[in-house]
Amino acid sequence: MKWPLKYLFLYIKYSSLAWAVLFLGSAVAQADITVFAAASLKNALDQVARTYQQRSGERIAISYAASSALARQIENGAPADVFVCADLGWMDYLAQRKLIRPGTRTNLLRNEIVLIAPAGSSVPVAIGPRFPLARLLGDGRLAMGDPDHVPAGKYAKAALESLDVWTSVSGRIARGENVRTALNFVSRGEAPFGIVYRTDAAADRKVRIVGVFPGNSHPPVVYPAAMLAAGRGAGAEEWFAFLTSAEALGIFKMHGFLP
Repeated sequence: MKWPLKYLFLYIKYSSLAWAVLFLGSAVAQADITVFAAASLKNALDQVARTYQQRSGERIAISYAASSALARQIENGAPADVFVCADLGWMDYLAQRKLIRPGTRTNLLRNEIVLIAPAGSSVPVAIGPRFPLARLLGDGRLAMGDPDHVPAGKYAKAALESLDVWTSVSGRIARGENVRTALNFVSRGEAPFGIVYRTDAAADRKVRIVGVFPGNSHPPVVYPAAMLAAGRGAGAEEWFAFLTSAEALGIFKMHGFLP
C-alpha cells in the first residue's frame, strides 16, 4: 500500500510519539525515582543522575520537555517525585495548586540566553538596541522556543522586545516545542540564527555563539527545583539532597550553568 507522503510522515510522527510514551511509562515503572526536568538540563542532569546512581544503586528516570508541558502533566496527575524547570512562573503555578511539597522549593541554577548561528557561519553580529536581525536573517527564520509556551522562547521574546527588534522578526519565527528543538534547527542548518540558552550552545559543536543578550533585557533565567506533593519514589529525599549539593552544583557548573 502506497501512502501519500504527508500521511506517511504523520504515521511515523505519531507512531514514534506512541513508542516514546510507552518507553517512558516502562522507565517510570522500573525506576525508584522519577524526575521531570526542562529540556535544557539534559546533558548536565544526566551526568548528575549517573553519578548518584553509581553511588546509591537507585534507578532514576528523567523525562525532559518544555517546563510548561511538564507542569501541565504534573497538574493532570503524571507520576513524578521531583520537578526542575526553567521558569519561576511554572513553579509558582504548581505551588498555587499545592502540587509541590512545602519547604522543598529552591532556586537551583541560573543561565543566559544567546544568539547562535551554524558553526560555519562568519556573519558578524553586535547585539544592541534595534540591531538588524531581520536583515541578517535574509530569507531564513529565527529559531527559538515557542514564546507562548516555552520559557526560553519567553525570555527571547522579552529580550527582543526590550531591544526594539521583536516587531521586525515576529512573523519569521521557527517555533520549537522546546529549546533543544530550536537548537537543532540551527545545528542542522535549517535556520540561520536561533536563540537558546548558553548551555545548549555549549553542548552542540555544530553551532557557535554570536552574541549574548544583556541580562537587563529579559527576566533572570532561573531554574527552580522542588519535590512534588504526590511523589512516592523511595529515596526521593536523598536524591533531592544530592541534586542541591555542592557536588551536583559542580557538575552543573562544568556544563556552563551558574549557581
